[in-house]
Amino acid sequence: MQSEIEQRVQKARELHANGCNCCQAVVMAYADKLPVDAQSAMQMAQPFGRGLSGLKQTCGCVNGMAMVCGLVNQTMMFKGLATQFQEEQGSINCFELLKNHGTNHSCNDLVACAARLMGESIL
Repeated sequence: MQSEIEQRVQKARELHANGCNCCQAVVMAYADKLPVDAQSAMQMAQPFGRGLSGLKQTCGCVNGMAMVCGLVNQTMMFKGLATQFQEEQGSINCFELLKNHGTNHSCNDLVACAARLMGESIL
């Protein structure tokens, strides 16, 4: 039997593979823990994917972690999560991540990393 974190990582990967942007996938993997309905969470996260609506600024996965932290009243843990994501992935900037990982890079792996880090912190 998979652990709860592994299940949420898998859910985030599936959401991303099926059309959710990176931020939405991370947020929706924890939707049942949020004090808002799933549709509102999905809409709220929409403009934060792809490095803020495709601007390639802060990674949508990192934005998703920030949203979950805020919504579960754990804002203070976000800095540590972002730092850990940066240590593991090399950056929190979408443009840098895409540049560093090359054309074979899958944002699905970044989604999985963020979902795992989130789970390790709030579950």
